Amino acid sequence: MTTAATDLQTPVQTYMQAPSRPRFALPENTCDTHVHVFGPVSEFPYAPVRGFTPADAGKDRLFALHRHLGVTRCVIVQSACHGHDNTVVEDAIAAGAGNYLGVALVPVEVGRAELARLAAAGFRAVRFNFMKHLGTGTPVEEVVALTPVLADLGMHLQIHFESALVHTLGLVLRQSACEVVIDHMGRVDAREGVEGRDFQGLLRLVEDPRFYVKVSGIDRIDAAPPYTQGVALARALVSHVPDRVLWGTDWPHPNHTHIPDDGALVDALAGFTSDPRHLQALLVDNPARLYRF
Repeated sequence: MTTAATDLQTPVQTYMQAPSRPRFALPENTCDTHVHVFGPVSEFPYAPVRGFTPADAGKDRLFALHRHLGVTRCVIVQSACHGHDNTVVEDAIAAGAGNYLGVALVPVEVGRAELARLAAAGFRAVRFNFMKHLGTGTPVEEVVALTPVLADLGMHLQIHFESALVHTLGLVLRQSACEVVIDHMGRVDAREGVEGRDFQGLLRLVEDPRFYVKVSGIDRIDAAPPYTQGVALARALVSHVPDRVLWGTDWPHPNHTHIPDDGALVDALAGFTSDPRHLQALLVDNPARLYRF
């Protein structure tokens, strides 16, 4: 599924054209807190320097997917293939009638005026990647130095990192002046289970009240559906910090090993918790509070 760096001319299909209709009924105002939009390139060209070229997956297709799944709120995360030009997400936010918000990609030296502009346009956070395939050049100390400005503007920090980095990045991120959202359950290896060293480090990190964690990516940390081991880790996190967990489909699934069925990802929520209060918090209350819908 990953596009070779030397083959940027051939777009890669990353999502199912016709996902299954979920059997699991989502509560009113369910929020998908992690998706991307790609193009269409005729309107929103990809960054010249990028690691992959996905097939178009624009806002109209995203809106249709959410109608199909029963999702009514969403947070769109700027993709690395569009670089630091957040226009594609800004356009989708504007078309989302208040139900779609965003997370921007910015250089660490971004100015306050640009952050204020993004905040006014509906961006609630900025994201930094510490993944080998997305680049790891920004020192985390410089990222943390940006957080007082984010806090002042009502924004927060979103971090995507290799699982082993939880033990080192986590120490620095504890100095953040704003909330910190950890992507995709810290990208731990689900085969190691709840007792895995990296997952235990993640559990300790999110005990800090500044930290939220996305229980998205069961299909990334577990090799194949029904993602039983990934669901088990999501369940452990929901039980551990029910008031600071978030869920997302990660549509349209870039840089993946396979194409997940979004309907099946919704149905997997049945295994995340048996407590209706925790489910309401995960899907509705926590995102409403953090993103201010």
